[in-house]
Amino acid sequence: MKKLKIKTGDTVRITAGDHKGTEGKVMRVDIEKNKAIVEGANMVSKHEKPSAKNPQGGIVQKEAMIHVSNLSLIDAKSGDTTRVGYEVRDGKKVRFAKKSNEVI
Repeated sequence: MKKLKIKTGDTVRITAGDHKGTEGKVMRVDIEKNKAIVEGANMVSKHEKPSAKNPQGGIVQKEAMIHVSNLSLIDAKSGDTTRVGYEVRDGKKVRFAKKSNEVI
């Protein structure tokens, strides 16, 4: 089973591509594809047919997936990007920010 260091709900910064520097919250993660959807980043125009949910149809702006290698977790303490580590603390495996050594 694959393991990603980015999880749903994390605040991340995009480190590469057209949207470099954009920050947002991770809305969804696809483990098989190693991709995530970041709120308000990597917006694309998508043509949608009329449906019960959207009776008008037309062109809709929505977030596209971005590879997790282009994302970096933002440390809540310092507000800067950090790498993620895993270790056992008090008998539980936890994620921690390598810059501040705080549990995420």
